Amino acid sequence: MKLKIKTSSPEETMKVAEKFASSLGYPVVISLIGDLGAGKTTFTKGFAKGLKIDENITSPTFTIMNEYSSGRKPLYHFDMYRLNSLEEALELGFSEYFDLTTLKGASIVEWAENTKGILPERHFEVQITKLGEEQREISIEPKGLV
Repeated sequence: MKLKIKTSSPEETMKVAEKFASSLGYPVVISLIGDLGAGKTTFTKGFAKGLKIDENITSPTFTIMNEYSSGRKPLYHFDMYRLNSLEEALELGFSEYFDLTTLKGASIVEWAENTKGILPERHFEVQITKLGEEQREISIEPKGLV
């Protein structure tokens, strides 16, 4: 079942993500899909707030992964934009962050489509679509969970 929510500001997008994070069981893996500027990092900031993380959340475009551990669960924030293949991601040792038997918190992945196959079968897919300057449609769909 897919849940669709429309927001009209970055703050509303963050609030949706915060509530989503507060409602989940852990461990969890989330893929974020959306064009450049759609709000993937904004969503991640709200998600981190839902985990009570007090660190500044930034896009890991150049580092590929940022780890935040100040909250109730650790958050591993990936940006796969610069990667070209699943093999490249595996060579960097990222598979452990997508193993639901050992993961301790949440892995959230921007541009996961660039490394198809790294996500576990059970994950949430969050698609963010720009509807206007500040308006977004957020679609949340469980994958492999039912």
